[in-house]
Amino acid sequence: MVEPAETKKLVLIIDDDESVRELLTFLIVKEGYRVECAVDGEDGYQKAERLKPDLILLDLMMPRYGGFEVLRQLQAGGLTRIPIVIVTGRYTDRSTADMIRQESNVVDFLEKPLKPNVLGATLERVLKSRAQGAA
Repeated sequence: MVEPAETKKLVLIIDDDESVRELLTFLIVKEGYRVECAVDGEDGYQKAERLKPDLILLDLMMPRYGGFEVLRQLQAGGLTRIPIVIVTGRYTDRSTADMIRQESNVVDFLEKPLKPNVLGATLERVLKSRAQGAA
């Protein structure tokens, strides 16, 4: 039996790089989840507020509103229950990565280029159950 689309868990991707958004969308849909995308932090925060996704994949380095600003807004806006996986292409030293992981809603930290199997395992672990219909 195929699960209705509206009951599948929703993942919000906030990343300014179109090719990254396309790749992540492909991988996440393949895992059996719904996806919404945002092109920058401001768009991402507005979509997070409106959609209340089950998980956010958040790029740190974006123009205008960066990932840190989005994190702060989500916390100030009462959206601290939405788990966030930080996805960054910038080398991050261990102390900075550990500091980011200390944020209340940050559940993981992944570096680009992402390995599909690592992303899949992270989605499954964070969302606690694999969506039906996943390959």
